[in-house]
Amino acid sequence: MTVKVSIAMVSILRDGLANGVGVKYKRLADAVEQAIAEGVIDAGSKLPPHRLLADSLGVTIGTISRAYGELERVGLVVARVGDGTYVRQRGMERPQDKGFRNVSDEPPTCFDMSRNQPIPGQESAFMSQTLQALASDSRRLQQLIGYTPESGLLRHRQAGAQWLSHGAFQPNAEQVLCVNGGQHGLLCALMGLLKAGDTVVTEHLSYPGLISVARQLGIKLIGAAMDDEGLLPSALEDICRQHRVCALYCTPTIQNPTAAVMSIPRRQAIAEICRHHNLLIFEDEAHASLDRQRPLPLSAFAAERAVLIGSLSKAVSAGLRVGFLHAPLASLGRLRSAIRGTCWMANPLAMEVASCWIESGIAMQLLKEQISEIRRRKALVNATLEGLTYKTHVHSPHFWIEVPELWRASQIAAELKENNYLVATAEAFAVGHAAVPQCIRVSVCNASGDDRLLLAGFEALARALSETA
Repeated sequence: MTVKVSIAMVSILRDGLANGVGVKYKRLADAVEQAIAEGVIDAGSKLPPHRLLADSLGVTIGTISRAYGELERVGLVVARVGDGTYVRQRGMERPQDKGFRNVSDEPPTCFDMSRNQPIPGQESAFMSQTLQALASDSRRLQQLIGYTPESGLLRHRQAGAQWLSHGAFQPNAEQVLCVNGGQHGLLCALMGLLKAGDTVVTEHLSYPGLISVARQLGIKLIGAAMDDEGLLPSALEDICRQHRVCALYCTPTIQNPTAAVMSIPRRQAIAEICRHHNLLIFEDEAHASLDRQRPLPLSAFAAERAVLIGSLSKAVSAGLRVGFLHAPLASLGRLRSAIRGTCWMANPLAMEVASCWIESGIAMQLLKEQISEIRRRKALVNATLEGLTYKTHVHSPHFWIEVPELWRASQIAAELKENNYLVATAEAFAVGHAAVPQCIRVSVCNASGDDRLLLAGFEALARALSETA
């Protein structure tokens, strides 16, 4: 940190406090953001220490910390543990968060390989049959058009327990709650069991929906290092010793975006660390159902503290918006309150359709067809990736592909977009201060159903990456 930057910062922030709008920390953050945009504070500059600024401005250290935190949230600065806070270099700013999106707002001419979604199959035909059957059952319809318990009707919870069951893990319907999809389940779990200011550890590359909802709820995320199995137990242990942590969020099976799958010993080690440090566990099984031979969930190893989040969104139908939470008995009251506070109850009609499909075997049939189609599509494009470095899992609907050195994932994504192909870069999944890997996530799930378009998209990707090598 130079004296020049320190003097300039004090002057800038005094003016911001006097003339800015909003609470103090926001006025300070806005003043620094404007100074960076105007070039008054150069890229790469080290910002003054919290205490120095607090003493100079007559505010609390907490106010400075919140201002710096806001600048980091919008991607203008990066905090380096033990070293200080620096203005990001030009071209390395994280894109401004436009909110988590489940559909692309790009022109329909773009072939979207950036998102994982169920590949269309027979679900519309099954939906028609199910709705016709319901239409002729006035007694059931009468039950579905009124209020239901926050946790859902018993038969819906029983269907949820059946859907979440796997091997020796057989959930009790009393511990299952019905929610409007996995994202709603995650919101209710965080809202019901945590509070603003709490800290959650997650993989340093994690689900964007978690990042979005944590910001909305004022929950702090810390990214933990990963390897080929996902979250490292040693990294989780270190963070727990250095920070006051309340919970862990992770995806042990077909992790998003790396497609990693934790071994049983890894799951046991993480469960024991969470037990030792009294952490709640939020376990996301978004893609797990695609792997019928997957290991037991973390919930099987730490049942007293684990909330399992499952849905039909990735394997059966995204539009049904049906999900389930399996949680310890002691936490059910708070989770029911969160459901009641967000939507009163999960949609009974959607839950009825999903329950019929689970009970009749239709859901399992659609799941098997999804697994088969993912495998077929991946086999179709596999040859185009020859010579590239990537990770995937046999049942993962996406590839996690490294960009050759000296090039950035954003450059590849921009080049592909010019040719009307969309991919996702690691920036969308990044949590914490660790360096973001130069990787892109590419999915085979585009709903067009045209193999030629899918193959052309992967060929364009391969050309873009080979030209950079």
